[in-house]
Amino acid sequence: MGQVYELAVLQRAIATDPDRWRPLVFTNGCFDLLHVGHVRYLTAAKQLGKTLVIGLNGDRSVAGLKPQPDHLPDRPIIPEAQRAELLTALAVVDAVMLFDEPTATQTIAALQPDIYVKGGDYTPETLPEAPTVKAYGGKIELIQIEIPTSTSGIIQKILKQESIFPTVSCDSLV
Repeated sequence: MGQVYELAVLQRAIATDPDRWRPLVFTNGCFDLLHVGHVRYLTAAKQLGKTLVIGLNGDRSVAGLKPQPDHLPDRPIIPEAQRAELLTALAVVDAVMLFDEPTATQTIAALQPDIYVKGGDYTPETLPEAPTVKAYGGKIELIQIEIPTSTSGIIQKILKQESIFPTVSCDSLV
């Protein structure tokens, strides 16, 4: 089970025991309503290295990144401490650290992960963190999205009282 770290503490842990942490895979996001798309994405990310660290957008950051129209609830839906706890409960997650900036650029510069991972809906050109990763020689990996599910989509479906979960065959779970 993972742990929630402050940036300075995580930096020290990595510097003190790099063999435990590296190659370090880093990803970031809001992870507001955790769903199977997140789990599959994080599982694929973990397979790229030894440890998986998640930079979790804090509540202020999410509110700034995800402004909602009047008819939708404010984001985040789930408070940062609860989102962090959910993520650390996933077997593939080694560490979570909160940040309040709109991008993970400062966190990435501080941690210098070996591999920076984002979903396949991004390109290296659309990632604001890409120049930082490239500057220290890190690698960028984009993971294709298996199940196109999003927190915004789940919220919309709940408000419309539709079925919120795509049908997934049991064969794909093996």
